[in-house]
Amino acid sequence: MSNDVTIFIVDDDEQARQSVAALVRSMGFVSQSFSSAEEFLARYIEGTRGCLITDVRMVGMSGIDLLEELNTRNIFLPVVVLTAYAETPLTVRAIKAGAVTLLEKPYADDALWDAIRKGLAMDAAERGKHEYQKELRRRMERLTDTQRTVMDMVVQGLPNKVIAKRLDVSVRTIENRRHEIFSIMHADSVAELVRMVIEAEAESEDGANE
Repeated sequence: MSNDVTIFIVDDDEQARQSVAALVRSMGFVSQSFSSAEEFLARYIEGTRGCLITDVRMVGMSGIDLLEELNTRNIFLPVVVLTAYAETPLTVRAIKAGAVTLLEKPYADDALWDAIRKGLAMDAAERGKHEYQKELRRRMERLTDTQRTVMDMVVQGLPNKVIAKRLDVSVRTIENRRHEIFSIMHADSVAELVRMVIEAEAESEDGANE
């Protein structure tokens, strides 16, 4: 994992950046440091796997502002927030914005290690989910228009006889189409097919929002 991910460190305090970077190196991970949220946003390559560690109070955009900006841009990147002022409203805002956690300075190395590992696990899970959704979309694109029409009706819960009547074909034809659809989609049941369609549509909606 350490060769595939990057730990991004955003803090306007150089000493603080170096301290976190040293910890990251001791974990066997690669890090990139930035002196401001604006610098990070300008240089970050979307899609890079990893985790972001940011201080709250910085000159210019704050760490929470950065987290919310990532959300606005539909960029998924787990964020660990560090602060010397762990006020309740701040914590609530950070967690609502999707922060992995908020650590109060001075923090224990073990606490930051755990937060980074949790962030990387979240990153891997999210990317795995999106890859699966894309694969489902690829399978659906292999369906003919007729197969897609039948699949939509199957997902709606319509029985073969009703589908056959609506499409003015035999029940045997619908049975054959269902078999083809289940084979292409790699589905073993109607329930699984329904879940696949929901997952694929979620991926399509995410892509439309980006």
